[in-house]
Amino acid sequence: MSFSYWEQKSWLSNIDFTIVGSGITGLNCALQLRRKYPEAKILVLERGILSNGASTKNAGFACFGSLSEIIDDLQKHTEQEVIDLVSRRNQGLQLLRSTLGDQAIKYEQYGGYELFLEEDASLFEACNSKLEYINELLKPVFNEDVFSIAKDTFGFKKVVQNYIFNKFEGQIDTGAMMQSLLYKVYAENIQILNSCEVEEFYDQGKNVIVKTKNFEFTTAKIFIATNGFATKLGIDEVKPARAQVIITTPIEDLDIKGTFHLDKGYYYFRNIDNRILFGGGRNLDFKAEETTEMNQTSLIQNKLEEILKEVILPDRKFEIDHRWSGIMGVGVQKKPIVKQLSDNVFCGVRLGGMGVAIGSLVGSELAKELK
Repeated sequence: MSFSYWEQKSWLSNIDFTIVGSGITGLNCALQLRRKYPEAKILVLERGILSNGASTKNAGFACFGSLSEIIDDLQKHTEQEVIDLVSRRNQGLQLLRSTLGDQAIKYEQYGGYELFLEEDASLFEACNSKLEYINELLKPVFNEDVFSIAKDTFGFKKVVQNYIFNKFEGQIDTGAMMQSLLYKVYAENIQILNSCEVEEFYDQGKNVIVKTKNFEFTTAKIFIATNGFATKLGIDEVKPARAQVIITTPIEDLDIKGTFHLDKGYYYFRNIDNRILFGGGRNLDFKAEETTEMNQTSLIQNKLEEILKEVILPDRKFEIDHRWSGIMGVGVQKKPIVKQLSDNVFCGVRLGGMGVAIGSLVGSELAKELK
């Protein structure tokens, strides 16, 4: 690609910091760098027309983990590691809200509910038996009980009539959140180039050579915030995880309000604009969903529609208005990777499906890796 003198001078010369990825993590990293280095030239590169991973494609859950997820995490992490995970997610949510404001992100705290299919009644009993233990474990984070038992008042079918309620859980409008974050970044004189995919980079010691599909340039430092796409840039501790989502047309007199988790969080749904947004199902075929392809599969789409019809909206007529997919970054451990990779290269990735909760914090911590 050939650039004019003006283009080269204004956008691609004397760059101090380049951030790869314009999602929640990348943009918060840019804002933190601007606070530390008010005169720096900061450039953000984004592979898509919009943020093309999960930041504009997520379900908008302001959550930190359902009870069954936390119990499951305790099988692979120590108690302190789980407390730290939940605490960091909570800190990240508070940072997101304070950075942008509840009105800008349309934050609503209707609470979160974990449902259990009738065939999973034993899982409900197992969770119920550990409810007090988990509440006690999380007391240092919230200073009061997080989970309680409540009865189904929404008319769901084929589920255990008691569910687990989390009063601290909320929801946001993902589009409004990202627009607000972008406005904030632009106001700080931070430049963003869209449809600009980074293919590779080389740390030369004094600077970094960055190669995109169409051109190359040099930058003093580079910060990788591509999460589910991190493997494409050589960060192998992260695996992509596709999340498929559907949303209904508006439903008259819809009285379902809140965020809802099903099957250990592998399915999730919520209300938005008198619609039901419903996603998940990658547990039906983990291997097939370990991809960066943003299409849908009949296996998962059919299952989502089946659960929507038989469990969530059993007595309501509805139509599917739209379908999409987002790419998360997961791994063996749920703790995000925030570290320096070489003299001039840093990364903040592996958000584990909790990008809304922890993305702001990871972005801030990524910028602070630059000492």
